Amino acid sequence: MTAAARVLELLAERGETLAVAESLTGGLVAAELTSVPGASHSFRGSVTAYATPVKRELLGVDGVLLAERGAVDPEVARQMATGVRRVLRADWGMATTGVAGPEPQDGKPVGTVYVAVAGPDGAENVTALRLNGGRADIRRESVRSVLALLSGELGKNASAQDTEQNGGN
Repeated sequence: MTAAARVLELLAERGETLAVAESLTGGLVAAELTSVPGASHSFRGSVTAYATPVKRELLGVDGVLLAERGAVDPEVARQMATGVRRVLRADWGMATTGVAGPEPQDGKPVGTVYVAVAGPDGAENVTALRLNGGRADIRRESVRSVLALLSGELGKNASAQDTEQNGGN
């Protein structure tokens, strides 16, 4: 089972939905999700916020933050995930932002990537990645990493729910 199929299966089991905000991956996360039959049961849609103004104007990323730190920043990733969750009215939001190359951006070296998830009850997680390889490799690994991050969050959250429902250990 692919990572995208696993994420969609977990979401379907919970009756929850997902939205994606992508920068450096340019729609690859959405493509991976929609390659799974039945994805429409849980996947609401995506925003390819490649340009910095789109991050601010559509997703609600803080303009001062973008001006001071640039788009390649863990807090930007977090705000993108919460913003797409809000804009597309989904239970969970995922985001990717980073430098795929070939040149550095905002003073950050090629391979600097941040992936984030935001979910119900304040669940949030941001992971910093330092990836090697060419542009395609960095983008592909960013897709894999954000899907793994959400899968982990859904699995962790499911374990906590199961423990609560079964009265402890």
